[in-house]
Amino acid sequence: MSKESSRATYYNRLRLLSLTMAFCLLLLVPILNKYLHISFIQGWFQSLSIGHLWFVSPLEGMESILTSKKLYGPLLIGMAWPVLLASLLGRVYCSWICPISFLSDILDRCLGLFTRKRFRRQHSPLPKKTLWYALLGEIILTLVIGTPIFVFLSPPGLVGREIMMITLFHTVAIEGLIVIAVVLLHLVSQRFFCRYLCPLGALLGIIGAKRRLAISTDMGKCIECGTCKKVCPLGLDPIKQECFSAYCWNCGKCVDSCKVSALMFKWRDISLPEYPGGQTNQTTPHPNT
Repeated sequence: MSKESSRATYYNRLRLLSLTMAFCLLLLVPILNKYLHISFIQGWFQSLSIGHLWFVSPLEGMESILTSKKLYGPLLIGMAWPVLLASLLGRVYCSWICPISFLSDILDRCLGLFTRKRFRRQHSPLPKKTLWYALLGEIILTLVIGTPIFVFLSPPGLVGREIMMITLFHTVAIEGLIVIAVVLLHLVSQRFFCRYLCPLGALLGIIGAKRRLAISTDMGKCIECGTCKKVCPLGLDPIKQECFSAYCWNCGKCVDSCKVSALMFKWRDISLPEYPGGQTNQTTPHPNT
């Protein structure tokens, strides 16, 4: 593999490795619990415990607080870790860890075996802000019925739960159809669920709106070929500084695709003033989100 082609797939390969390892963890946990009687690690990404360290999805934790009307110390500490991660790195859970992303990436690679198209055509049947309505609607519905909906029907959580059901009880639950539907929606539009319907992604996007790590565009190098927008799973346009928006999940596909190295990950100085028109000719990331 040439140096150029290796650079062009660096983040793609690294991200796929991260997604694969995260998915393998979901496979490994119930096996360790059932067959080796090792309980040091339990749960899945909605609520995962490693020894005395507890990680809790911020949305599921918030739902539990809203429905129980109680603050639970360990729950708040468990939520703090993913909140800290999102505040520093943005929606990296969505692009680097989430099992739905892993399954979507595998589907993309399978589709690639049957087509020679370099890019999948971008379909944007809904406005981007639909994502925020999904989060608001989910919270309102949770308050109305008094049940933490996403705790039970979260597609990323359902992947872990179905794996547990298969391993421990040799059966699957009807909720597994939700996972299948979400993955199939990816055929309609790239990351349809992630773009428009995932309330967890929306919440992480809000938390990471002022993230420290962001993709910077050097407009002095940019030739405006549009490749970065074509490869973006969420249909964002780095030239329009949309990589600084709350929607961007820092997957790095646009960085890999740029032949002139105009895009790069950089630690962001959030104290910088906004540039007129939302664009900058400097390599320092634009602070506007």
